[in-house]
Amino acid sequence: MLERIQKENDIKNLTSEELAILAREIRQFLVEKVSKTGGHLASNLGVVELTMALHLVFDLPQDKIIWDVGHQSYTHKLLTGRKDGFDGLRTYGGLSGFPKRKESPCDAFDTGHSSTSVSAGLGLVEARDIKGEEHYVISVIGDGSLTGGMAYEALNNASRLKSNFIIILNDNHMSISENVGGMSKYLSHLRTAGFYTGLKKGVTNALECIPVLGDTLIEHIRRTKSSIKQLVVPGMLFEDMGVTYFGPIQGHNLPVLCRALSEAKRVEGPVLLHVMTEKGKGYEPAESAPDKFHGIGPFDIKSGEVTAKKEEDTYTDVFGKVICAEAAKNPEIAAITAAMADGTGLSGFRKRFPNRFFDVGIAEGHAVTFAAGLAAGGLKPVFAVYSSFLQRGYDQIIHDVALQNLPVMFAVDRAGLVGSDGETHQGIFDLSYLSAIPNMTVLSPKNKWEMADMVRFAVGYDGPVALRYPRGAVYTGYEKYRAPVEYGKSEWICREEGLAILSVGHMFEEAVKVRENLKKKGIPCSLVNARFIKPLDEEMIRRLAENHRMIAVMEENVKTGGYGEHVLEYAERAGLSARVLILALPDTYVEHGSIAMLRKENGIDSGSMTEKILKAVKELQI
Repeated sequence: MLERIQKENDIKNLTSEELAILAREIRQFLVEKVSKTGGHLASNLGVVELTMALHLVFDLPQDKIIWDVGHQSYTHKLLTGRKDGFDGLRTYGGLSGFPKRKESPCDAFDTGHSSTSVSAGLGLVEARDIKGEEHYVISVIGDGSLTGGMAYEALNNASRLKSNFIIILNDNHMSISENVGGMSKYLSHLRTAGFYTGLKKGVTNALECIPVLGDTLIEHIRRTKSSIKQLVVPGMLFEDMGVTYFGPIQGHNLPVLCRALSEAKRVEGPVLLHVMTEKGKGYEPAESAPDKFHGIGPFDIKSGEVTAKKEEDTYTDVFGKVICAEAAKNPEIAAITAAMADGTGLSGFRKRFPNRFFDVGIAEGHAVTFAAGLAAGGLKPVFAVYSSFLQRGYDQIIHDVALQNLPVMFAVDRAGLVGSDGETHQGIFDLSYLSAIPNMTVLSPKNKWEMADMVRFAVGYDGPVALRYPRGAVYTGYEKYRAPVEYGKSEWICREEGLAILSVGHMFEEAVKVRENLKKKGIPCSLVNARFIKPLDEEMIRRLAENHRMIAVMEENVKTGGYGEHVLEYAERAGLSARVLILALPDTYVEHGSIAMLRKENGIDSGSMTEKILKAVKELQI
């Protein structure tokens, strides 16, 4: 059946028996392909029938589907003719793991972060109505994404609509980790209220039998705030907000889904379909451990075990171990995650110190201000978060933390290039956006041991501090170079003259390779570990300029607003004679691919940087 899907809307040509076969084939295909490339498996297995129903009921690309976050769009890609691209899923130049408008006209909106689909969908609806067009807009949002405040801002705004807007709540009890908080409890109550749907239908059918008055009574019941729904299902948050609610609906029953979607098309105004799905459906290992298979590397299909060798230690591992050790000594340390306890290394903290561990759900802005409140109350909060997701709390960092100079530690994980998740997940802006904030201290480690020392420094620092570190295995070289971490001070590694390399954080390993390349060509080269991005170690820069004609700054951050530009600005302001060569990422979004490939393509691998330095050395005749 899957071979018969060559383009969008081909699914409409299949019989009901063939559709059942197609669902099985899609799951088998996804397991086989993701086992080789890695990717988001559990979320995609859970929405096979839902995606099929959407493609059966609606016409693409005229109708618009917005996938919240977008990591569950693999079936959508299959049904729009992109099957052959799955061999290169999430590889450089290959198929993205997220919706991309440049990839297909059937991808209505680029997504990658959560809680955005209702806002985007509402915008598409209003644009449709203003232009006098006729098509449907469908936003698919997960129950995990409903912990993000932006979703409620959009629902509040959508309640004023008079035209059709379909919101599908894909409820699988999970975000990445298990859902937490009031919304999760609210939805669990709705899940047990399935009898309501049958009752509503029965009442409606009975009233329709009453001549003349029946239709009036039905309309009155629909409109009044004292309707049957509120008597049977307490609260009815969505209806109270002005959004018509259908559900809960069985999310793996294709005929039921198609009927519900067809009914939703007839509603004037916003309508929410509450669809119950199982994350990992159809593949037992993913059903048993949906969090493990949310985002997974290549794995063995039979056992479900990842085939790649487990790295001995990652920067995240080091953070998790040290923060637990520090918390054991200091009862004021508290840890915060935005639904990423395992991913950010806080699972151990959660087990050891449950009263000081807080999972706020997918709500980074709230997490930052919550941390500010904890700090104002006398605690030392540590918010562990991916670099790209911390962007979502930028105003709160400025307004609620830094303005008050509160001692909040930001453990900024996945900083720099992260690889196959692509543009929405690369952590390549944090040095720029954090360095612009008054009172903020930003530091980054060169290796495993400095990472541990910097965690200890950061939890003891009396002010806002961000510790930036990458995804993946720690660098274990230069263990003996472990000078105490001193506020605002860089670290000399090798002292020579003529040329100096000033390395930021995990670029140190590449910097060592570059220095070795230069030494082979007879070019002397000093090496300095920047350590602190903010405050800038101006004294070190002056000392370097005294006996070096060029300072090459290496960072895995965009050039604009990055560390290199701060060094260059200071050198020019102080009238220093040394030339500053900035080796950083270009001012662009970096697509998906392996980190090694992305570094090479963007000119910050050791080979490319060596060539750039040699060219500059020749120009300066060093």
